[in-house]
Amino acid sequence: MSDLEPGIGTGSGATEPAGESETDARILGAGVYVPSAGLAREAVVDAWGRSRTRGVDAVAVPAPDEDTLTMGVAAAERALSAAGIDAGDLAGLAFATTTPPLAEADLLPRLGAALGVPADARTHYAGRSTRAGTRALRAARDAGAAPALVVAADAPRAAPNSPEGHAAGAGAAAVVLGPGSSHGARLTGDAEASADYPGTRFRRTDREETEGLGVTTYDRAAFTRPIRAAVDLLVDEANVPAPDDAAALAITAPDGDLPARAARAVDLDADAVSTPVGTLGDTGAAGPLLGLAAALREGASPTLVVGWGSGAGADAVIVDGLAPVEGFLDTDRELSYPAALRRRGEITDDEPPAGGGAAVSVPTWRRSQPARYRLLAGRCPDCGALTFPPEGACPDCHDLVTYESVRLPTEGVIETVTGVSPGGAPPEFARQAERGGDYAVAIVRFERDGAAASVPLQVVDADPDAVAAGDPVGAVFRRIYEREGVVRYGRKAQLASDGR
Repeated sequence: MSDLEPGIGTGSGATEPAGESETDARILGAGVYVPSAGLAREAVVDAWGRSRTRGVDAVAVPAPDEDTLTMGVAAAERALSAAGIDAGDLAGLAFATTTPPLAEADLLPRLGAALGVPADARTHYAGRSTRAGTRALRAARDAGAAPALVVAADAPRAAPNSPEGHAAGAGAAAVVLGPGSSHGARLTGDAEASADYPGTRFRRTDREETEGLGVTTYDRAAFTRPIRAAVDLLVDEANVPAPDDAAALAITAPDGDLPARAARAVDLDADAVSTPVGTLGDTGAAGPLLGLAAALREGASPTLVVGWGSGAGADAVIVDGLAPVEGFLDTDRELSYPAALRRRGEITDDEPPAGGGAAVSVPTWRRSQPARYRLLAGRCPDCGALTFPPEGACPDCHDLVTYESVRLPTEGVIETVTGVSPGGAPPEFARQAERGGDYAVAIVRFERDGAAASVPLQVVDADPDAVAAGDPVGAVFRRIYEREGVVRYGRKAQLASDGR
């Protein structure tokens, strides 16, 4: 490789590859989540006459009740399952996103509460840059709290007819880090580098949309130079194999062209790029971990994981070995262009909903969070019946008791179901219904240890006409509604036949 320009900043936090020990950080399992619906390139071309991004055949589009927190929870649950780790045993939790549901709020308590992570777990939040995913990974490794969960989720927004808008996708990935010397994928070294390139993929403080100057040569240099510098430092100081020995490159992917250029800059073939930008679009800070999950699933090792952030800087991490992965890396249905704009909230009514028949205050909602977030029911100590939510008299023996806390399984069966149209939705759900259309509400039966509880849940990602009594469903974490600027989250039902 040739020398880089003077003044490029570098740093290394490389681990020593020689002499493995039982305290070496390893990825024990990974999970991914991708929204069920996507927008094909052809639909964009039909709407605008062309696509203004390269190498993107489709983008994933979140549902109206999805955001980076809900996607992160889904990926995290799958990573924990893949690793065989209970959330209650976690000592560390890291979260990365550039598109949080709120501009100022600590998301880690909500993420931890949704998963059941101990309140004293060591936490780390990374944002403001698409490097956030790899920075969170490195921070969790360096913190030494094991096992630790690292979650990256993103859903970039941009002007509809811009290169960034045509590439904007969504997705989430998570990995569980823990010690071990005989299984999992080992983090063998890492490094970082930066070079001042202002004007590349930025977002102003008063806007939700990312922008770029669109200076092609400048953008390419801003992407490839810090990446190449970080990889050079990784090889020189961590004593790891040269990058051309890597089987895969998991990298931030603003479009389908820049990752291929970065691959060639570090002496890899363009087809080594494992980040699924072609089918999911730009997944921001989640891109490198989604690419890592794809590589692990394909049995590719070692994987060079690279996070790039505008400005511009890059992290490079070598992951050697394999680990189990749960989740799917593709969408399963196509949206029309108007439907995609509605789901994103581009063409919805800005008027706030009137009334509030279903609304409850934030303090009241908080008291019910364990039930809403994690389906915690109450078991009667006298007769063994289950009650959801765990309050009031036992429905079977009618005694006022102190319930034993029991978590319901995430799989249940629909008992009854009804459809709701946007015009018939309660005020709190009206905006969501406008963006997503008709939806079903069901009574779902969950069974545990010979007892059962019936829970009312909205059914997501399904035509109401396709939902029937007897259908098996899974409980997923979604937005319920937003009021007074505060999003209420909880569980909804998803058809098991959806397979997601």
